[in-house]
Order: sequence, then structure tokens, then C-alpha cells
Amino acid sequence: MTLDSQLIRVFAWTALTFLLTISLTPFYIKCAKKYKLGKQIRSKAMGGEDAPIFHEMHAKKTGTPTMGGVIMWGSVLGVILLSRFMSFAGLINQSLLQRGEVYLPLFTLITMGVLGMVDDFFNIRQIGGSKGIKAKPKMFFLILFAIAAAWWFFYKLGADAIHIPGVGDFTIGIWYIPLFILVIISTANAVNITDGLDGLAGGLLVLAYTVFGVIAFAKSNVSLAIFCGLMIGSLMAFLWNNVPPARYYMGDSGSLAYGATLGVIAMMIDSLAVLIIVGMIFIIETASVIIQLTSKKLFKKKVFLVAPLHHHFEKKGWGEAKITMRFWILGSLFGVIGLIVGLMGMGIN
Repeated sequence: MTLDSQLIRVFAWTALTFLLTISLTPFYIKCAKKYKLGKQIRSKAMGGEDAPIFHEMHAKKTGTPTMGGVIMWGSVLGVILLSRFMSFAGLINQSLLQRGEVYLPLFTLITMGVLGMVDDFFNIRQIGGSKGIKAKPKMFFLILFAIAAAWWFFYKLGADAIHIPGVGDFTIGIWYIPLFILVIISTANAVNITDGLDGLAGGLLVLAYTVFGVIAFAKSNVSLAIFCGLMIGSLMAFLWNNVPPARYYMGDSGSLAYGATLGVIAMMIDSLAVLIIVGMIFIIETASVIIQLTSKKLFKKKVFLVAPLHHHFEKKGWGEAKITMRFWILGSLFGVIGLIVGLMGMGIN
């Protein structure tokens, strides 16, 4: 298959996922309103204390349809299954499920999506004291999945080394397992934390998946590049309706799923260093929460007006659109740097 035909496949499947997701959106919003699947703005901070500042800034968003991640990853799954059917019918030569590269990220997407969906439903129906799955049970299931995925990578795929662009490969043996677990948990939670303003996390995810899609394509992993394209297509359709004022939110069903899957893809193409660069905004956002909680616990003082960092700027008077666009700009810069590092690390110039 020629390079041109491979690129056409990537863009065609990406466009199809975009069209399917955006076509399902009005139907989902209608159903979400009918069954009252609206966002409930939390009144408690991560430390358990009251969060009046956050609640005041976002009270107007109460009732906006959420749990939209379901139609996003549902569209990705639908397109993959469609490709399978088309392959059986002889309409195309190769389905998107034919190669093993797609199985693990797809399994991650759906598994984490279901976990997030349950959390969203608990939040909507205000089940549990924390209006959602409590932190410990949710972390338990996330860690359980990460352990299973790490075991698969290490024992079944034989992965035991990390690649540092421009330096080389470093075999770390059994330590690959805790590293993998840390990556999956970190990416899932970092995207979840960043998903606090209209369009913010969605735009940054488009940038990240684009970088990894290009790197996967450059490594001749066309199946994974197409999968990244499916993720991009669904995210772009989401952004079409999520830019301020948002018509719906992806919720945990989207942020946990797309975050964890991003980490899995980075490990699949041995691009952990690139993930750190490309995901720098996610890292900064998460660090702001850690700093805030630590400072409040040890010194009884807040470093930021509100954490994560985007809410700090929001409280200072920046509009949501300004914060989102500026974070997108910084995310684009880190994305370009990450892509250059990733390609140079392969010896491509």
C-alpha cells in the first residue's frame, strides 16, 4: 500500500468518526435533557472542605448535559465495528480490528469509559457523599486496570525498556510494571483534572493525539495512527459543541477514557519522553492541585486562589475563552516540541 493511500485511510476514518459523533450529538443532548442527565456542580473541594468560590463561578453550568464521553468513545467503537462489517462484506481489504495494535487502546478506552460513566451517573443522581464514586474506590479500579495492562505489556509483549530520544533505550526490567502503572494513572487523572473549562481538555487532547498519530505513522504503525485519527475525529466533534457556551460535557466518561488511552498509546510506541513534553499542561494542572493540597495541609495556606490552575486564572478575572485559548497556545508549543523530539529520536530529519 502506497504512502498516499495510507494517508487517505487515516483521514477518511478520522472524518467518518467526526461525522458520526457530530450526528449523534443532537440525539444525545435531547435524551440527556429528557432523562435529566445534567451536570451537578460540586460544593466540596478535593480535600473535603467547602468550595464556595468554585461553586459560585460554575453554578450557572448546573444542568448542562454531561456524560457525553459515551457518544465519543461509542462512535470510535462504532466506526471500528463498521470497518469489521465492511471487511466481512468485501467492501474493504482490511478492518481496523485486524491488527493487534488496536485491541489494547480500544479496551482501555471502553473500560475507562465505563468506569467514568458510572462515576458521572452517580454524580448526576447525587449518589454517595461525594456526588460520584468516592476517590478510593475509583482509584482502586483505575489501579487494578493499570496493573492488568502493565502485566500484559511486560509478560505478553515483552516490554521492559524505555526510549529516551537522542540517547537510546534503557532496559529497566521488572520496574517497567510500576512505571507503566504510574503513567496510566497519571494521564487519566491529569486529563480529568484539566477538564474544568469549556473546550480546555478537549483541545489539548486533540493536540496530543495528533502528535502520537504522526509518530505512529512515521513508525509505520498505520493501524495505531488510524486509531489516533478516530480519537481526534470524536474529539473535534465534541469541541464543535463544547466551545463556550458548552452544549454538553464529556464528563469522567470521556476524560478518564481519553486520558488513560493516551498513556497506553504513548507506551505502545515507546514515547514516554514525548508524552511528558506533549502533556506538559496536564502536568502543570495536576501539580497545581498537589501544591495546593500540600500547602493547605502543612501550612494552612492556599498558594492559588482556586486549584487547578485554570480556576485560579478564572478567579483573577480571565474569561473562560481567554484561559482556554492561551492554554491551547502553550499546548501547541509543547506539542510541536514533543513532535520534533519524537521524530528526531527515531532518526527522522
